[in-house]
Amino acid sequence: MTNISEIDHAPTGEPASARGARHGLLLAAGALALLTVAIGLGAWRQQERLGDLHAAAEHRRSFVPTVRVATVTAAGAVRAVRLPANTTAFAAANIFARASGYVDTRKVDIGDKVKAGDLLATIVAPELDHQISQAEATLGQLRAAVQQADANRDLAQVTWHRDHPLVKDGWLPQQQGSIDVQTLKANEAAVEVARANVVAQQSQLDVLGQQKAYQRVVAPFDGVVTQRNIDIGNLVQADAVNSTFMFTVLQSGVIRTQIYVPQDAAPDVKPGIKATVTVPELPDRIFSGTVTRIADALQPGSRTLLTEIDIANPDGVLQPGTYCMVELQVPRSTPALLVPAGAIIFNQNGLQVAVAEGGVARLHKISVARDLGTEVEVRDGVKAGDKVILNPAVDLRDGEPVAVAPATARP
Repeated sequence: MTNISEIDHAPTGEPASARGARHGLLLAAGALALLTVAIGLGAWRQQERLGDLHAAAEHRRSFVPTVRVATVTAAGAVRAVRLPANTTAFAAANIFARASGYVDTRKVDIGDKVKAGDLLATIVAPELDHQISQAEATLGQLRAAVQQADANRDLAQVTWHRDHPLVKDGWLPQQQGSIDVQTLKANEAAVEVARANVVAQQSQLDVLGQQKAYQRVVAPFDGVVTQRNIDIGNLVQADAVNSTFMFTVLQSGVIRTQIYVPQDAAPDVKPGIKATVTVPELPDRIFSGTVTRIADALQPGSRTLLTEIDIANPDGVLQPGTYCMVELQVPRSTPALLVPAGAIIFNQNGLQVAVAEGGVARLHKISVARDLGTEVEVRDGVKAGDKVILNPAVDLRDGEPVAVAPATARP
């Protein structure tokens, strides 16, 4: 009986061991062929990558980037300095009582416009009237005393003129002559004393008269009443320590505006510089003025210069105490150049710009004087007319070739 397995696996009668060896060789040859193909494919791909890298490097070496540029311009002879400020009245007076008594009349209230010398209120003080009457009577007495002293002096002078020849000729004793002389001198001195008393009393009467004048409270200048602290019937006191505060009057025909100019602009600020004032609540109004006063010394803490501007305010629209913006037209004492902010390079080498010169980029160090937002003022490093590269590449090198794009509107 024939074995079926022997019929299937050894049709030629070849031994089983020979067949296994041949099958192993076939498998090894197939694996070697696959490995050879894989190595060849990897080498091909690596060679392709190297070719791409060489091509990219060559392209980079020969590539010239196209850049946008802007022209460096010289700043104007005048620069605008815009600062916040507050308005104040040109003159302000707190009016205190100078005469003690009761308020008899009050002519003005808050918001009333007054002229210099206008009556604001009157004060009554009956005892002051009595003091004036007494002082006037005393003055009359003293003037009469002067007349009496004059008469006594004249009598003494007549007596001396009469007795002097008699004493000289011996008809009267020398003692009588001495008495006459001393009597005349005493009467002359009495006249001087009497006249001095009149002067002193007149001065006292003038003081009382001035106190009487102070019973009429008047406006010191043209302005508006902004505060009232008394009413009819109130008792007011007049003394050096506790005088009654009656009114506040502000002169608003001219408005004084105070600003603090930073140190970088302070050396160029001088009286006479033009200024404009704008108020957010009055967008349609522009108030013009000039710098009238400067402090000539910077504030130690803020390094700013106190500057005052006078603004004409005939219609009273600009009120004291208003927040506003002031723009000064400050002339430049030193030239400055304007460079777009987008051209600034900031790295470990400091502030630089790239200038397109003869087809290459040249890096220039600069010193910034002032940042204006979209532009910066530069002191040095560039000159007017230079073409600075806008938004330069981070890896831009000095001397790198560049191509300038056609001119476009300045950003």
